[in-house]
Amino acid sequence: MRVLILMLLTCFAFTSIAQNTVTGLVQDVNGVSIPGVSVIVKNTTTGTITDMDGKFELEVETLPVTLVTSFVGYKTKETVVTSSDAVTITMTEGVGLDEIMVTSTRTIRSQKQSAMSMTSMKAKEIQNKAASSQADILRSVPGITAEGGGGEVATNVFVRGLPSGGQYVFNPLEYDGMPVISTFGLNSSAHDVYIRNDLGIKSLDFPRGGAAILYGAGSVAGVINYISKTGTDEPENIIQLEFAEDGRYKADFFSGGKLGGEDSRTYYALSGFYRYDEGPLDTGLPTQGFQLRGNIKQEFDNGELIVSGQWIDDRVQFFLPLPLDGDSRDYAKGNDGKDVKTIQTMHAQHLSYATPDGIYRTPIKDGVATKGGYFMANYKHNFDNGLKMDAKMRYARYAHEFNLFLTGSGNPSTLNNFVTDIDPNASNISANRTGMSNSTIGGNDLVLVNTLLDRNRPMTDMATEMNVTKKFEGVTVEHNITAGVFLSRTEAHDQNVQTRYVSEFTSKPYLLDISYTSGGDPMTLSKNGLFNPGAAYSNNFITANKQAFYLTNEMKMDRWRIDVGFRYETIEADVSREGNTTYTMDSDASLSSDLQTVKWGNNAYLHGKGKDSDWAGVIAANYELNDKVNLYGNVTKGYFFPQPRGIKIASDGTVGSYKTEEIYQGELGVKYGSGKFRGTFATYFVDLNDRRNVDLRDDPNNPGTTIETVTTLSTKAVGVEATWGYELAENLDWSGSVTYQNHEYNESEDNPEYVGNELERQPSWLAYSALNYDNGAFDAGFSWNYTGKKFSSISNAVELDAINIFRLDAGYTMDLGEDGETLRFGVSVFNLFDDNGVTEGNPRDVTQSGAGEFFVGRPILPRRAFFRMTFSF
Repeated sequence: MRVLILMLLTCFAFTSIAQNTVTGLVQDVNGVSIPGVSVIVKNTTTGTITDMDGKFELEVETLPVTLVTSFVGYKTKETVVTSSDAVTITMTEGVGLDEIMVTSTRTIRSQKQSAMSMTSMKAKEIQNKAASSQADILRSVPGITAEGGGGEVATNVFVRGLPSGGQYVFNPLEYDGMPVISTFGLNSSAHDVYIRNDLGIKSLDFPRGGAAILYGAGSVAGVINYISKTGTDEPENIIQLEFAEDGRYKADFFSGGKLGGEDSRTYYALSGFYRYDEGPLDTGLPTQGFQLRGNIKQEFDNGELIVSGQWIDDRVQFFLPLPLDGDSRDYAKGNDGKDVKTIQTMHAQHLSYATPDGIYRTPIKDGVATKGGYFMANYKHNFDNGLKMDAKMRYARYAHEFNLFLTGSGNPSTLNNFVTDIDPNASNISANRTGMSNSTIGGNDLVLVNTLLDRNRPMTDMATEMNVTKKFEGVTVEHNITAGVFLSRTEAHDQNVQTRYVSEFTSKPYLLDISYTSGGDPMTLSKNGLFNPGAAYSNNFITANKQAFYLTNEMKMDRWRIDVGFRYETIEADVSREGNTTYTMDSDASLSSDLQTVKWGNNAYLHGKGKDSDWAGVIAANYELNDKVNLYGNVTKGYFFPQPRGIKIASDGTVGSYKTEEIYQGELGVKYGSGKFRGTFATYFVDLNDRRNVDLRDDPNNPGTTIETVTTLSTKAVGVEATWGYELAENLDWSGSVTYQNHEYNESEDNPEYVGNELERQPSWLAYSALNYDNGAFDAGFSWNYTGKKFSSISNAVELDAINIFRLDAGYTMDLGEDGETLRFGVSVFNLFDDNGVTEGNPRDVTQSGAGEFFVGRPILPRRAFFRMTFSF
C-alpha cells in the first residue's frame, strides 16, 4: 500500500507547477547507495522513491525545502535543501529486516518483504572480516555448512537438506548477477578458483530455497551473488595493507568516482590486490598472485550501461585430508616428534619421469593456479510505458590448473613393513633422503606413500541473459511480468595425471630412495622418491550448451506480495574421453616393476553426448500481517542437470543415461521486525530424486590412485530454522541463527543397505551467534560458529565430532582531515581458541573405518591473527 501511495504522490508532484528540480543520492554511513527510499517534502504530498542506484529527482515549487527520507530498517531523517545543487543524504541503520535484495527478484523489496529465506551482507561487514576464503564469509549464513580447511579456494558449501560432495554444486557463485561457471561439473573445479573477493564488493545477496531457480543461470538451492561497487558523484578511495602470522602480506585498493567534469554521467570503479603467503600451513611452497577488477558506468536519461572486467594471475596451495592420530583425531606425531600438520612437501616440486610424449614434469609447486579473466556488459533501459529491459553478456577465459597432494594409500607404516608388504623376501632394507648424501632413516621410522594429482583445466564460458519486465497497475493489484532467456556455452579441458612417491612421515618430509635385496639380487623400490610414476592418467574434453526461458509475475497488493514463475531449460553436453595404456619405460631388472611402467594416453577417444530438458515452477507469497509481522511461504518444483563429466561411455561407444534430477521444496515462515528486535522462524522440506552423484574414490585395482564413480541416490529432509537480531544497547547488536534438519537417503541404486542413512557431511544442527559493537570510532565483533556431528561418508561408518570456530574482529578508526580522510587499525583472529575439529574424513574411501593407529581426515585450519591498516580518502 505504501508503494502505491508514493506512486500517486510522485505523479501528483510531476503535474504540479514546478520551478525547481532537486536531485540527490541517498546512501548509508559506508557510502553504499540505498534503493527504494521514500523521499517526501515535509508537510506536503510531494514525493518520490530512489532508484536502484539510490538516486532521486524531485520537482518543488520553492526553495528551501525540508526533505524527509524514510525506509524500513533505517532511522527517518530530515534534510534541509537550500539550492538546486545535487544533495547527498546519509541514513543510519535502525534495527529491522532492512536489507534490500536485488537477486532473484525484479522489483525493489526488503528482506522482510521477500517470500523466501534471504541473507544480505553489506560492504563493511565483509571488509572487516579478514576473510581468506569464501568459507570465512558464508559461515554466518543460516543453514549453510561452509568448510574452509582446504585453504583460500575450493570452499565446500553445503545447503540445508541437500547432499553434496562439496564445492558449489547446488548454489552457484555469481558476481553482478552472472555465474562464474554457467554449467557445473565439466571439470569439478570449484567456482571460487576463478575469482576472489576484494574491496570492490558492495554487498552479498544469498537467497535460499527453490524460488531462486527462476532467473539467470538458476539454482535449486540458492544463489551466492556478490554485487560490485560502481562509482558515484562522491569519490571513494581505499588503500589497505594486511599482514598475518606465517608470512602473509597483502595490499588491496579501491578507487571509484566520476570521470569527466561536473556534468559528466560517466563513473568508474577499480579494485584489486597483490598477495604473498607462506601459510597458513608451512609447506615450503609459498603462494602469490594478484587480481584487478573494474567497471565503467554510463548513465542515460532512461537507463545505464555498465562494462566490467577482471584479470587474475594467482597461485594458492590446497590442503586435503591427512593421517591424524587414530584415537584423538588430532595431529599425529612424526618421526621427528613434531605434529604433522601437512603432508605436502616442497621436495616433490621437481619430480619428473619419461612418458611416451617426452619428459613429464609435475607442476605441483603452482598448486591451484589461475590466469585469465572475464569481460561483461550490462545494459538496462526504462521505457516510458512501464517497460524495463535488462540485458547481460559475459565472456570468460581462464588457463587453470588444480594441482594437489592426495592422501595416497592412507596410513603411514614403518619402512620395514612397507617394503616387506610389497616383497616378503626383502632384506637389507635401506632408505636414503633424496638429494642428501649419507642421510638415512631407520627401519622402524614411518614412511608414507602419497600421490600427486595434477589437473590441467582450462575453461571458457560464454553466457548471456535478456529479460523485459512490464508493469501493469490494476485497481488492487500491481503486476510486474518478466519474460527472459538465458543462453550459455561452457568448454573445459580436464587432463589428470597421478604420480606416486614415497616420503618420510615428518612435519617437513623428504622424499626417499628405497633399496633392498631379494633372493640375493639388489632391487630399487623408489628412485628420486618416485614410486609408480604415472600411476593413473585421464584426459577429457567437455562442452555444454544450455538454453533457458522463464516467465514470472511479481504481484503487489495492499498487504500481499505474490510471486509465480515458470522456467524451461535444455542442456546438451558433449564428452570426448581418451583411453590409456600402460607403457614399459625402463628394462633395468634391478628396478621395481612399478618403476618400469607408466600409464599414459593412447590418443584413442570415445565420444558421448548427454541431452535433457526439464521445467521448474514456483509459487511464493508474503503477507504483511501488521507493521511488525510478515508471513511467507513458497513451494517449488525444480531440477538439477547431472555433472557432464559423469556421463558414462562404454568401450563400444554406448552412452549411459543422462537424466535430470528432480527436486521438490517448500517453506513456511514468519518474519518479525520492530524496535530493537528482528527475527525469522521457518520450517522447510527438501525432496531430491535420482541424483547422479559423482565422487572421487580410491581405485581398488590400483592402490594409491583414484577413479571417479557415479552412483544414483535419492534423499529427503525436513527442518526448522530461526534467526534473530537484537539491539542490546546503543551501537551493540546480538545476532544469530539455529538450524535443525532431519535428513536421510531413501534410495541408493548401487548400495541398498545405505537407505535410511543420514546424508554424508550434513550435520543435524547448525548454529551461529555474533556480538557486534560499532560507535563509528571503535568496532568489535565476536562470533561463534557451530557445526554439529555428521557422518564422513554415505556408509555412516564414521561419525565426526561437532566443530566450534570462534573469531574476533576489532578496529579503531581515526579521523585525519577535514575532507573525511580516515585511518583504521584492525585485527582479526580466526579460530581464536585454536580448536582442532575435523571437517571431513577421507572423501575417497566410502568404507573408511574409525579404528586404527591413524585416521585420515581434514582438520580446520589453525589459529591465525591478521592485522590491517585501512586508509580511506
